[in-house]
Amino acid sequence: MNKKINKILACVDFSDYSLAVLEYALELADMAHTQILVYNVINQRDINMLETVSRYVPDKIQVETYIKDMKKERVTKIRMMLKEHFFDTKSQMNFKVDVGIPSEAILRTIETEAIDLVVMANKGRGNLSRFLFGSSAEKVFRHSPVPVVSVRESKNFKREK
Repeated sequence: MNKKINKILACVDFSDYSLAVLEYALELADMAHTQILVYNVINQRDINMLETVSRYVPDKIQVETYIKDMKKERVTKIRMMLKEHFFDTKSQMNFKVDVGIPSEAILRTIETEAIDLVVMANKGRGNLSRFLFGSSAEKVFRHSPVPVVSVRESKNFKREK
């Protein structure tokens, strides 16, 4: 198979795995001479919880303002991460922050952004939610129409000699 990779989706959640995801995506992008879309999702579950709380204190919590502020904060975090760790190659990277259920938002972005390859960690921020609901990574692995590269913590998965 000789499939051309035109665009790579690098999913970051600001966990300890995010830098490794970007490093792998950049390595793959260099080999394929392609662009990277650095992608983050504000979890809809958090927005739903905030909407519930805002019903009791509507004058204190503005959901729309919270979403706007979170997007701005996450864009700033992504920019700082790229500036600090990938300054020479940041021109290869664009970024996007969405709101939604992470696995669904990633799968939708694969289609809307014409993604050819996804790079994501097999673990992220939500260990408890993973136990209760299943991991976002697992759902993307099962339903993605394109290949997904799983980034793991190498010290936990050593090769046998």
